[in-house]
Amino acid sequence: MTPEEAMRRLSRSRFRSSFHLKEEQRQYIREKGLDTIERHCRDFVKGRLADADPVNDGKQTPMKGHPVFIAMHACGCCCRGCLEKWYRVPRHVPLTKQQQEKIVRFLMLWIVREYKKDLKDQVSESESRRP
Repeated sequence: MTPEEAMRRLSRSRFRSSFHLKEEQRQYIREKGLDTIERHCRDFVKGRLADADPVNDGKQTPMKGHPVFIAMHACGCCCRGCLEKWYRVPRHVPLTKQQQEKIVRFLMLWIVREYKKDLKDQVSESESRRP
C-alpha cells in the first residue's frame, strides 16, 4: 500500500481522521524543528512498537502531547494491534529496521502535511481579516 492509499483509507475512519495538530504541537515543532521531531519519531517507534510484544501494547501511546503521538494515532501506528489491522504487520514478531523506517517516514509525512495545512489555514484566515 502506498502512503497515498493509506492516507485515503485513514481519512475514511472517523476516529483516525479526528486527530490534528493543535497549536501546542505546532509551537513545539517550530521550537524544536523537524529534524528533532524525526529523531523523536524514530525513538518512539523503536521504543514503543519495534519489540515483538511491547510493554502495555494497546495502551503505550498517549493520545495527546507530543506531535508524534498524535501522528501515531492518526496513522494507525500507535500499537501492534493497529499496525496489524491497518497494514497487516504481524503481531508478536519484532519490526525490522526497514519496517521501522517505513513507519517513521509515514508518520513524518503526516506531521509535515498537517503542519503545512495548519500554516495555510493561518495565512488564509489572516488574509480574510484584511480590509
